Amino acid sequence: MAITRLLVALLAIVTTLGLQWCEPAIGALPPGNALKNPYAILRNALPIEQKDLREIQHTLEDTSDFLRGSRWPAINKATASSQSIFNRRKSQILNAIPKEKRSEGKKIIDSLAITLTNLNEISSDKDKNEFINERRNALTQVGDLEALTLAEEFPYQIPSEFDNLPRLLGRANVSIETSKGNMSAVIDGYNAPLTAGSFIDLAQKHFYDGLPFARAEDFYVLQTGDPQGPEIGYIDPETKEERHVPLEIRVPGEKETIYNQTFEELGLYTEIPVLPFATLGTLGWAHSEKALDDGSSQFFFFLYEAELNPAGRNLIDGRNAAFGYVVEGSETLNNLGVEDKIISIKVTSGSDRFKPHA
Repeated sequence: MAITRLLVALLAIVTTLGLQWCEPAIGALPPGNALKNPYAILRNALPIEQKDLREIQHTLEDTSDFLRGSRWPAINKATASSQSIFNRRKSQILNAIPKEKRSEGKKIIDSLAITLTNLNEISSDKDKNEFINERRNALTQVGDLEALTLAEEFPYQIPSEFDNLPRLLGRANVSIETSKGNMSAVIDGYNAPLTAGSFIDLAQKHFYDGLPFARAEDFYVLQTGDPQGPEIGYIDPETKEERHVPLEIRVPGEKETIYNQTFEELGLYTEIPVLPFATLGTLGWAHSEKALDDGSSQFFFFLYEAELNPAGRNLIDGRNAAFGYVVEGSETLNNLGVEDKIISIKVTSGSDRFKPHA
């Protein structure tokens, strides 16, 4: 059954995605990324330098492996280590937050101290459900502290050749209403500022409202954003031309964002992008199989299927840009098809980080 589904999915990739998709190569798959939780991916994608928070975060996230095997001594050791790091380094963590945000940071630090104490006690009691819930609280607080350490200045350079394109210089939250239910998503402009900016721009213009899902491939993608009429993208009312957004991907540890080059072209066969297609509801930007820089308005939801994407391996990383993740309501995606449509996409926060051009 799994093999049949794999063949169907691969055939769909090669033969049915057509004009608004790159033609993938099946060989040389990138290696896996164990992270499948959208919140965890988004935490790891923040451009921060506070190593203590990162160490606490990763130590807590790693307990997922221990939980699967009910390895409570290892879980207890990890929670104790997280608490120890926090207690020793909380002054440095607070000082890493800009002065104007430190009062907010102090409140979160005080709450996190209580949460980590609770988590350590729960790990001793071996209550799995309670541990998962309290760990979620701890990771949320760690993520909130990480966000506070971010500098006000945008951390990456966007090439001047794209000065006319909209950009999102940070993150925004959107609500997505469909004919089968609602979803919430985080749009990441740190790692895909032009792609995220174009999406937010069109959402604010109500461009997507009422548009159908043009393609629905089981276990693979749901695609929309094709406007009514002969056009296949967004026509700028001033220039009367279709707006094009470059392929835009960040690699961990690299200072510069990659534009209009695939991982395959660069020989990066083993890399995983900062924003991987590794979970149900990853938002990706579509472009044609003929060019990398002609994505305009069409986007897709990645329908992550564990059997087809073991350990995060897939055929899209490094070939299309991811620009956000559905964080609530992703189960709605499994009920949507070509008979359904987007009713509306609304920006609920982060619109102040949107700029119509450089």
